[in-house]
Amino acid sequence: SLRQRVALLEGLDEKALERVYDDRLLLSHGAARMLAGARARNIRTLLVSGGFTFFTGRLQARLDLDYAFSNNLEIANGRLTGRVLGAILDAQGKAEKLRQVREDLGLAREQVIAIGDGANDLEMMAEAGVSIAFHAKPIVQRYASYCFNHVGLDGLLELYP
Repeated sequence: SLRQRVALLEGLDEKALERVYDDRLLLSHGAARMLAGARARNIRTLLVSGGFTFFTGRLQARLDLDYAFSNNLEIANGRLTGRVLGAILDAQGKAEKLRQVREDLGLAREQVIAIGDGANDLEMMAEAGVSIAFHAKPIVQRYASYCFNHVGLDGLLELYP
């Protein structure tokens, strides 16, 4: 379905993506404080998104994230072609990226925290020792170690002061 939705963007000027980033892309409440706290604790950070590298690459630089993975939109001559390059980063792909980084860093599952909100995050969350459902769908809350329904992402710092 992602490929079908992206096909509808064929011909769109890539500047529209910049407008979306500037005007619409908002950080979740507490994200900046959580990431600053993680850096202060020497914790590595990873963003795995079913979105697009146009956005996650900018977020990685802006937020000083160690890793970021997402889907690649094809752009030619300043316009979207309506195609996604490479494999789609779906639920299984998200889990694989987390597992890959975990193994590359030599971490045990118990040393990893994963935060998600949708069903496509469940496989990734299962790869972590601690999983947090952030303002998540009921199915995600059912399987998470913790649910953050009334706090921002910086609630994580209260779990690990």
